[in-house]
Amino acid sequence: MKRSRPPSRSRSRTRSRSLNVRALVALAVMAGAVAIALAMPVRLGLDLRGGTQIVLETKSTETTKADREATDRTVEVLRGRIDALGVAEPTIVRSGENRVVVELPGVQDPKKAADVLGRTAQLTVHSVLGPAEKPADAAEGRTGAAEDGERVLPDESGQSLRLKAATLTGQDVKGADARFDQQNGAGWTVTVDFKDSGSDRWAQVTGEAACNPAGDPTRRVAIVLDDKIISSPQVDPSVSCGAGITGGSTQITGSFDDAEARELALLIKGGALPVPVETIEQRTIGATLGDEAIDAGAWAAVIGTALTTLFIIVVYRLMGALATVALLCYGLISYAALAAVGATLTLPGLAGFVLAIGMAVDANVLVFERAREEQAARTRPSTRSALTAGFRSAFSAIADSNITTLIAAALLFFLASGPVKGFGVTLGIGVLASMVSALVITRVLAEFAASRPAVFRRPRITGISSTGPVRDALLRRDPFLMRRPRRWLAASLIVLVVAGSGILVRGLNFGIEFTGGRLIEYSTATQVDPDRARDALADAGFPRAVVQSSGDGDLTVRTEELTDTEAATVTKAVAELGGETEKVRDELIGPSLGEELRRDALIALGLALAAQLAYLAVRFRLLFGTAAVGALAHDVVILVGVFAWLGKPIDGVFLAALLTVIGYSVNDSVVLFDRIRELLGKERKAPFDRLTNDAILQTLPRTVNTGTGAVLILASLAILADDSLTDFALALLIGVGVGTYSSVFTASPLAIELHNRDTASRPGRRRGGRTRATGKSETPGKQVPTSRTERQEVR
Repeated sequence: MKRSRPPSRSRSRTRSRSLNVRALVALAVMAGAVAIALAMPVRLGLDLRGGTQIVLETKSTETTKADREATDRTVEVLRGRIDALGVAEPTIVRSGENRVVVELPGVQDPKKAADVLGRTAQLTVHSVLGPAEKPADAAEGRTGAAEDGERVLPDESGQSLRLKAATLTGQDVKGADARFDQQNGAGWTVTVDFKDSGSDRWAQVTGEAACNPAGDPTRRVAIVLDDKIISSPQVDPSVSCGAGITGGSTQITGSFDDAEARELALLIKGGALPVPVETIEQRTIGATLGDEAIDAGAWAAVIGTALTTLFIIVVYRLMGALATVALLCYGLISYAALAAVGATLTLPGLAGFVLAIGMAVDANVLVFERAREEQAARTRPSTRSALTAGFRSAFSAIADSNITTLIAAALLFFLASGPVKGFGVTLGIGVLASMVSALVITRVLAEFAASRPAVFRRPRITGISSTGPVRDALLRRDPFLMRRPRRWLAASLIVLVVAGSGILVRGLNFGIEFTGGRLIEYSTATQVDPDRARDALADAGFPRAVVQSSGDGDLTVRTEELTDTEAATVTKAVAELGGETEKVRDELIGPSLGEELRRDALIALGLALAAQLAYLAVRFRLLFGTAAVGALAHDVVILVGVFAWLGKPIDGVFLAALLTVIGYSVNDSVVLFDRIRELLGKERKAPFDRLTNDAILQTLPRTVNTGTGAVLILASLAILADDSLTDFALALLIGVGVGTYSSVFTASPLAIELHNRDTASRPGRRRGGRTRATGKSETPGKQVPTSRTERQEVR
């Protein structure tokens, strides 16, 4: 007779098998990250390395004048093309009335980029009237009868065709995609989808062509891009006369390779330029930040990360040290992912990346604090079992907080453009890497260490055998913070009004990215070091001037709008450094964050908040989602208002900080509401305000430790980094402080008030009704009190 295997031995083998699987996954992820990091370096932005500058000039046509309005529309079309090219963090501004300055970081083939940007991409579709009688006309591309809009162009084989006036234009196109047609052997093709009106016209033009005999040139339809026939297919014999091809799409075939097909698709999809453009200049430009600024930012990041690491080790001892190793792995995974997707790393992006390391501590802190609770309750016999329970209990909070952030990142990526779209990529990568780091790598290291006999005999070195000073103080005092939630809401409202009034009283100091400004280029007798020029202009009263080397020894200065006197001051400061100085260019420039980009960003952000609210309503209750979004709005208004009072610039760097604060605020609220949901499942009859208070006290150690880790990094950046990062770090410091406060003292009281209104509006609790506790009528205008438990009952 076989003896049954002891349950404890079976569980031990199961845990060992799970640990081995996680270890293999962690090793595979790290091996892939190392390989990518070594093979694919991250592209550095314009502020760190510089790049290529292309100056385009718009040209008037017979129908459209190349004025400021047409040039602004051209800027938006070019921005779409650059996004499709995969160039992240470009700078695109209108210069003067009819010039566009495009700066591209880390472009491998600047000439190809200039060619793609410079193509007008005027797409038209024509009926073919027949072969041309005068080949010379085809060579010159002249039109036939001017009043009918006819024209003569050579087809793909060189045969001259007479074309009818355009039936469709690029305005009728909804989208275009490059596809490989393996089934029909056509190779790479471009599928063009038409809008509703375009679909009808496409059916009309193909229906007319189908009335001609097969093989006749008049049965063809010509697709023309920039005065060149790129495809002129015969209408299939199966298409009947007058009916045409329905469905609203067509396929452009030709001898395309994959690169040509994708380039053609992005040109068609991006739309035609409203006016033709000509490349008049192409040059290499230097970094917008000096070496000293970059070195100061790097040192501040290193010191801040070291302080955060030391703090985590002091608080959690051995587990903290292992979490630090996992965080280093997180940094490597994130770096490899950024390299793999071709992201561009700027200095604010680098600072945000370092901050993400500090915020990635949060998942580890959540696990360790839950393990401490399990250990303190004496329900777990060992450190390893307490850790296992901690990972299991913290998983829902980690998952919900990260999913809400991923929803926002996805919507920012798909709906926004420019730097906001880039932020969505960085945010999504950071979140996914954080989850891998905490739930796989940290768990493998922690469970392996906890199973060692030396650690088992000395549980105090793990850092989770005691509850910690913050939790001990809360257990001793047991404060009832939510006794009067309306007082906290009143305090939040006062802070909100005081900070928000700065927007009305002082106004917002928009930076050059939003308002435009002035661009002056100098040629000097002796070459001027950009770092010295920045210092000289800061001393002259222009600390926010952007200075770059340009071309062969020239110097470019970009500032906000200047009076003639201020411009003369700038010129004098440059002349004192470079001797005889000549202005090569002096033009007004438009905003790099144009109106369309700002509108897309606001739409994406609004939809992201709505999606987060919907997710929280499904996962928790609508009450919690409303409270979280309310706290988020509170944080945003306070941050913007404080910057208004301080007169700080609202620029691209601030925009990145604001988006980071939004993610941090929602993350904090979700962790707290997850604990409330857990307590509701255990104590459904308990008063809601008491449950909320208990959740606050239980999660406060995590809030304090996570906030401290982030503050150490941000304080280092604010104190040690260059001025270019000071405002970024200041915005995040304010945001982290306000976000930590609002999750406890704004979101929680708001949830309590919404809950009380909900319960008060239910039958049996209205004035003039009868209460279940006493069965007596209430006096009109005066509510008879019931028992506290029933009055706060959660349904």
